[in-house]
Amino acid sequence: MRTRAIYGCAGQALGADERAFFADAQPWGFILFGRNIADPDQVRALVNALRESIGDASAPVLIDQEGGRVARLKPPHWKARVPAAAFGALHNDAPETAHEAAYLQARLIAHDLCELGINVDCTPVLDLPVEGAHDVIGDRAFAHNATTIIDLGRAVIEGMIEGGVLPVMKHIPGHGRATADSHMALPRVSTPADELRATDFVPFRSLNHCPLAMTAHVVYEAIDPDHPATTSARVIRGIIRGELEFAGLLLSDDLSMQALEGSLGARAHAAQFAGCDVVLHCNGGMEEMVDIAAEVKPLDDIHLKRAQSALAHLSSPEPFDVEAGEARLAELLGPNLPRIEVA
Repeated sequence: MRTRAIYGCAGQALGADERAFFADAQPWGFILFGRNIADPDQVRALVNALRESIGDASAPVLIDQEGGRVARLKPPHWKARVPAAAFGALHNDAPETAHEAAYLQARLIAHDLCELGINVDCTPVLDLPVEGAHDVIGDRAFAHNATTIIDLGRAVIEGMIEGGVLPVMKHIPGHGRATADSHMALPRVSTPADELRATDFVPFRSLNHCPLAMTAHVVYEAIDPDHPATTSARVIRGIIRGELEFAGLLLSDDLSMQALEGSLGARAHAAQFAGCDVVLHCNGGMEEMVDIAAEVKPLDDIHLKRAQSALAHLSSPEPFDVEAGEARLAELLGPNLPRIEVA
């Protein structure tokens, strides 16, 4: 039986130890990072090898391809895409144009991913940044207001699904106020719960039809002062499943991030106990993956139903003229690009 985990791998091809581990551990899926990427043929071969290791030709393979500085696929083999903030800047003066542009970029990214066999993209970022927050989110966010985030987030979700790729909204219920980078430390947010409900939580509630979501490693002191969202039953069951009415598949953010405490096995246990359907481990470290596998539960009951429901959103891409899409996106974004970082 498949288990409630997603793992990374160490390099650009699977080693014999990785194949054996995955065959035994039977994770729900896999995730790719820059260390795993060389060129299109190599990525396709790696994706196929990962799926072969667990005997599932359609297993989820994830990637973070947001555009801007969070992009695992880079030139010269893949086009550089603008960050989410580019669409927010355009939205200020031309909301319909911005919506179309966000849709087109997502649709084009989905095309790139489908060509490689990748079927899940960890985007859109629906976090609502505030002044003084850590720049780990920064231009990954669409805007500083919920209305714009909702409109552009919806465009990205539509573009991904119509392109044959599942989107993952993140970082639920909101990373925008964090004053620390959760890769390195545990952020704490002291904002009153009612204010969070009126601001940070709104985009996730409005787009709760997204088939997958990823948690925030953030403590919301007014809700649960002792645990970050990823390991907080109060946040997951009370806020994410309750108030935000998210019924899709809930992934933890990366368990190896320094925001979390304890062994990797303890982190996996805590995230599942709190209500995460699937735990995510990204760095490909075998020792850590073995620790997690010892604590990961079978993918069954409600967790299996949510996984099946998420995958049911996958279908063959709708007809799309890629060349025309690229030209139209360039036309829409052209005037914006001089004042937007495109790294």
